[in-house]
Amino acid sequence: MRWKVLISAPYMQPVIDRFRAELEARGVELIVPPVAERMEEADLLPIISDIDGVICGDDRFTARVLEAAPRLKVLSKWGTGIDSLDCEAAARLGIAIRNTPNAFSEPVADSVLGYMLAFARRLPWMDQQMKAGVWDKIPGRALRECTLGVIGVGNVGKVVVKRASSFGIRMLGTDPVTPPDEFLSTYPLTMVSLEELLRESDFVSVNCDLNPTSYHLMNDDTFALMKPGAVLINTARGPIVDEAALVRALQNRHIGGAALDVFEDEPLPVDSPLRQMDTVMLAPHNSNSSPEAWERVHLNTIKNLLDVLETSEL
Repeated sequence: MRWKVLISAPYMQPVIDRFRAELEARGVELIVPPVAERMEEADLLPIISDIDGVICGDDRFTARVLEAAPRLKVLSKWGTGIDSLDCEAAARLGIAIRNTPNAFSEPVADSVLGYMLAFARRLPWMDQQMKAGVWDKIPGRALRECTLGVIGVGNVGKVVVKRASSFGIRMLGTDPVTPPDEFLSTYPLTMVSLEELLRESDFVSVNCDLNPTSYHLMNDDTFALMKPGAVLINTARGPIVDEAALVRALQNRHIGGAALDVFEDEPLPVDSPLRQMDTVMLAPHNSNSSPEAWERVHLNTIKNLLDVLETSEL
């Protein structure tokens, strides 16, 4: 075998045997350790020294881990987000980072629309009351009576806008990069400041990348700007939202609810106050769920890995 490759991506591990023969034929020895959600620095340090490539998930590839891996040539990320990888250290050490841009835009956008409909039409709450024997017609709203604010009009944000436009909802967007004129002329999206978006939106969908400028973008100050009764939806990255500030905004009834697929600490701690709130919908970082999207990412992640490894020998 020419290369030792660590498979730490939880979505890839259950299907890796489908690709084992091809990978081994191309000189890859697979190392598949047990992984629950991700590998931390302490998990990686004992096993990284002789690894040539990694198919990783949201594992913590810190500078310390990368410096302990003299043979490492590539981190092939299963999915899109690379915020858990120290990109600066990787560049310094000559380690390539590859991912699959726009991997899950459609299923994530579907999740955003699902949360909007659930809150607007009060579906989970009517279901709970009916099953408890309560016949109570909880008032709902049509989406065209609402305003949606999209924070981050990139790949996912654009699909959210496309999906939401079918409902006739008013839409506001904010992004450091203005979407193309063709997109803005096709869909009824008005680009505004973050402050204006928060003041006017009934639903605020977080769809931006996690980076130093977006860390804790939603905090006490920004929650204070939101409309009373508005709903926050986060299907992007947990640390974009200051969870303690979110809990305060919910407990004070300043905002009307939250739908969260991602969290600052994952899995969500069992003692998190969010678990006890009846105005919060929770999911286990699963808005990317889609058989077609997963298969496309499986194949592209392997391709990215082999492209770098095989090119490194030329």
